[in-house]
Amino acid sequence: MSSDSHRVIAIDGPAASGKSSVARELARRLGFAYVNSGAMYRAITWYVLENGIDPNDSDRIAQLVQNAAIDCELKDKQSRIRIDNLDPTAHLREGRVNNEVSQVSTVPQVRQILVEKMRDYARHDDLVTEGRDIGSVVFPETPYKFYIDASPEVRLRRRAAEGQRDEIAARDRADSLRRASPLIIAEDALVIDSSNLTIDGVVGEIIGRLKNKGLKVPDFIPV
Repeated sequence: MSSDSHRVIAIDGPAASGKSSVARELARRLGFAYVNSGAMYRAITWYVLENGIDPNDSDRIAQLVQNAAIDCELKDKQSRIRIDNLDPTAHLREGRVNNEVSQVSTVPQVRQILVEKMRDYARHDDLVTEGRDIGSVVFPETPYKFYIDASPEVRLRRRAAEGQRDEIAARDRADSLRRASPLIIAEDALVIDSSNLTIDGVVGEIIGRLKNKGLKVPDFIPV
């Protein structure tokens, strides 16, 4: 980590593995800020669609995001993003966004811009950051890396419970095969299978590992 960075806990994993819920709860218990990289990519996807751009037109997407005013901040220990002074929060789970976020996320310029935004967060606070390339690309030097996984069957059930109907296998292929920052397990990441664990169970396992790595954890952890 650079000298101007705070501590970062990187949590990666495929869709519906439980990483977002785990990261949010872990951040709350540690008093760290929570950064949801998926929400950032969904925000860009919404902006692309709002501007009538084909999600497969990488050149126009690159031009759009390079000219956009993308403002990221931490508010109440949560990451927030605005694009051209518009707040996309209410639209991030729309079906059209869900259907196209994997495609828009393959555009290298999109990833480059958002990676820098995520690194900027670490200059202001300690972070729990979750996504698909946090430990491998965004914060490769952090010693606190975790990869949350679950069986395809469990992930499908979780996705359905969220009201999402995307095909897990197709999403996995898109995330793993993209040329820009594909989904991989960082070599030094601890892999946790959440299929049969509660959120508290996964968080507890992570906290135990953080203590073993020397991270100072509050004596009293709120539950």
